[in-house]
Amino acid sequence: MTLLQAPSAVVMIRPHHFCSNPETRDDNAFQTLADQTAEVTSAQALAEFDGAVETLRAAGVTVHVFDDTSRDTPDSVFPNNWFSTHAGGHVAVYPMYAPNRRKERRWDVIELLKRDYRVQDVIDYSGLEQDNLALEGTGAMVLDHIGRIAYTVKSNRADPVLLERFCTHFNFEPMVFEAKDAAGRDVYHTNVLMGIGTDYALICLEMITDPARRAEVKQRLEETGRAVIDLTPEQIAGFAGNALELKGRKRLLALSARAAEVLRPDQIALIEQSATLLPLNIPTIETAGGSVRCMLAGIHLSPRERTVS
Repeated sequence: MTLLQAPSAVVMIRPHHFCSNPETRDDNAFQTLADQTAEVTSAQALAEFDGAVETLRAAGVTVHVFDDTSRDTPDSVFPNNWFSTHAGGHVAVYPMYAPNRRKERRWDVIELLKRDYRVQDVIDYSGLEQDNLALEGTGAMVLDHIGRIAYTVKSNRADPVLLERFCTHFNFEPMVFEAKDAAGRDVYHTNVLMGIGTDYALICLEMITDPARRAEVKQRLEETGRAVIDLTPEQIAGFAGNALELKGRKRLLALSARAAEVLRPDQIALIEQSATLLPLNIPTIETAGGSVRCMLAGIHLSPRERTVS
């Protein structure tokens, strides 16, 4: 049985030529440049990735790893942007904003899902890139699988018409709002601002610019019975919002070591009433402007029963 909010399996893409993507730097304020050679950066990212996979598997999470050897896909380590999976056997494939990110889509991932899990249909929105429309998956949308709400920050990564279409197909209610960081820059992906667990939600309410909308978002999260853990902009800068609840041998919150360090003891205590923190050490990968949640494409599908011949 799949858990609605906390998947027990994920897809991860192992990057052989990782770097901070020049095509996304203009609107991703979280990106930084590594002060070392590309070879060193790439090797460090690979080691961090392998360590993360080992930690997740040791905690009981099923991890499907695919290698990416291309030099043309610097952000491939973040697969949650180009596909998502949903209870009932549904898969969505998304259009991407940056041209080089469109090369990340790979159908061997979808074929694995069809082989190992019950997939009823695949809805492919990626052709809408030709119309310069983008909806970057569970980066652009933070999905409440229980309350059926798609929290979405307004950005060039989340076209409103396409968002409505997704919500109609997948039975979510769109909840759209504007958000800016402390320097007044637009937040590029919703999943750096917030993450939703089964019993709690991590979010920086202060970064939602409209006070009335801020109150509505908080109310909707509380209506689903969740404790709202209000993060500071400084904690968001440390990727504390970019976390994903998983189910291993117990319920987990996967986040980066950096994110775990910036959480306060009272916030950790609230999370740990429901889930155990699982920090992953990925400082090099975070220079690309994403963190642990971006690396994990959760599988919300029922596994196929293995037949013994």
